[in-house]
Amino acid sequence: MNDITISIISSASPKYQPVFDLRDEILRKPLGLSLKDEDMSRDHKNIIFIAEHNDKIIGCVLLEPKDPGTAQLRAMAVYNEWQGKGIGKMLVQALEDYAWQNNYKKIILHARKVIHPFYLSMNYTIVGDEFKEVGIPHFHMEKAEPSFT
Repeated sequence: MNDITISIISSASPKYQPVFDLRDEILRKPLGLSLKDEDMSRDHKNIIFIAEHNDKIIGCVLLEPKDPGTAQLRAMAVYNEWQGKGIGKMLVQALEDYAWQNNYKKIILHARKVIHPFYLSMNYTIVGDEFKEVGIPHFHMEKAEPSFT
């Protein structure tokens, strides 16, 4: 998709509000929840990847540093009309490239049960048992940095 751009912003960017709105629309409203009711302070220490088409944000994912070798992929969201078009894969690949280049050795995430096959297709593995988060089933998943030995 040549007309899709992936870039990095911070929570101080004017583009953060459209990212917030996207996450609220896709990740919270279907559950009867709102990001407005949540503590968003952790966003300030996250690297925010956005996918844009004609200057409109159509997808996002956040990378949160956890410890010197581990980062967490979180808040992945793509507008419904753009799902199934490779946007999520582009975002995750950009996030992984960034993580590996910045000396993270492992990426962890909490995948909603309904979407975990997407992460399995990107070589993430399930670690542990199913659990509930925001009232719905999730899996803890992770991926180690590929070794090129």
